Amino acid sequence: MLFADMRGSTQLAEGMNPTEFKELIDRFYSETTHILVHSYAMIDKLAGDEVSGFYIPGIVGKDFVQKSVEAALDMLRVTGHSDPQGPWAPLGVGIHTDKAYFGAVSSKDGLVELTALGDAVNIAARLGSQAAAGEVLVSEVAAQKAGLDTSQLAKRRLELKGKREPMDVWVLRVTE
Repeated sequence: MLFADMRGSTQLAEGMNPTEFKELIDRFYSETTHILVHSYAMIDKLAGDEVSGFYIPGIVGKDFVQKSVEAALDMLRVTGHSDPQGPWAPLGVGIHTDKAYFGAVSSKDGLVELTALGDAVNIAARLGSQAAAGEVLVSEVAAQKAGLDTSQLAKRRLELKGKREPMDVWVLRVTE
């Protein structure tokens, strides 16, 4: 699961008229969803200044976690995090993997939505919300399944909202 969240969008919106901000969000959605689609993710939501995607092993293949990490780094690149002048959309990304429910949820009135649910989804969302601009926070289990070489990566211990125990994550950034 991958959650990408634009940082500081309230401040960005404050300095733009509503149409300019809408164009920024459209560009953000366009760039990030292009990456998700081309990495075979199921796009879950476009909500405010966040996009989420899920990598289902039966669709993506056995390297589904590695593809999510590559997609996250591509998102940082496309939003300008490797640009010396800085990003046009400050972005933080969280990645976690574990079992989750993926399918339809509905109301008794017939409203149906396709989504993912469960503790693993909540963890990925919390990682996305805690990632600073230019960071991809990858859970320990996701890093292992992706085959990441963590020898040169920073490790961080996080308290996640609603979780009893802190969680160790690896911090990735783009440098090129």
